[in-house]
Amino acid sequence: MKKKQRGSNLQDSKENSTEKLYRLQHYMALCGVASRRASEVIIADGRVEVNDEKVLNPAVKVTLKDKVFVDGKQIFPEETKRYILLNKPAGYVCTSSDEKGRPIAADLLKSTYSERLYNVGRLDMFSSGLIIFTNDGEFARTLSHPSAELEKEYIVEASTSMPRYLASEFEKGVRIDNVFYKCQSCRELNSRKMRIVLIEGKNREIRKVYEHFNTNIKSLDRVRIGSVSKENLESGKFRELTQSEVKSLLKLCKKNETDNLEEY
Repeated sequence: MKKKQRGSNLQDSKENSTEKLYRLQHYMALCGVASRRASEVIIADGRVEVNDEKVLNPAVKVTLKDKVFVDGKQIFPEETKRYILLNKPAGYVCTSSDEKGRPIAADLLKSTYSERLYNVGRLDMFSSGLIIFTNDGEFARTLSHPSAELEKEYIVEASTSMPRYLASEFEKGVRIDNVFYKCQSCRELNSRKMRIVLIEGKNREIRKVYEHFNTNIKSLDRVRIGSVSKENLESGKFRELTQSEVKSLLKLCKKNETDNLEEY
């Protein structure tokens, strides 16, 4: 029998229920599937069913009694919130699966954690360094929101000596293919090495700026996210963030959000 598509017109009985209601994408975030925004994409792709009915509308509301499936597997709200800091080695991709068979960063955590964990932000395959994994959708949403303006610090080493003006131009801002790239700060450590701090972090931003100045990158390593630094975390290793570190990251995001509102 063909499964029916669930819509908002089927929500009337739920609205009068005493059960707590959750928007579907919020429920998926509570279950550690993905952030709310990413969950909306999963729903739109037709990968979600509620009580054996396919759902395409993220605004559909569910209760804890509903049976929600993603890719045929039932999901449940996570009892324990996880906040994991991984020092990703170069060569790993930040995706849930890879059709090319490349190593996946999240797989480094599977021997320790049974929960479904997803990355907050990304590093490209050839970059190394810090990346946060979590099953807390609200935490991921807060850190990923543009208003958070969370600093990310990188140590970048070029394969040859860099143009002396690269740092100052990157700080002033560079327009490449109609996209404006501007770092928070950029400081030379030596003729080939630079310390760069980004706030927004557009896709492959540092690599595109270096390419613009005809400079090849030998290594790109993220050493800090907000108030959390790499310290002695070896490549390929991970640890849980402390509660104080989680609170500190959220506090930075809230402060930046407040500062942005005060500008208007």
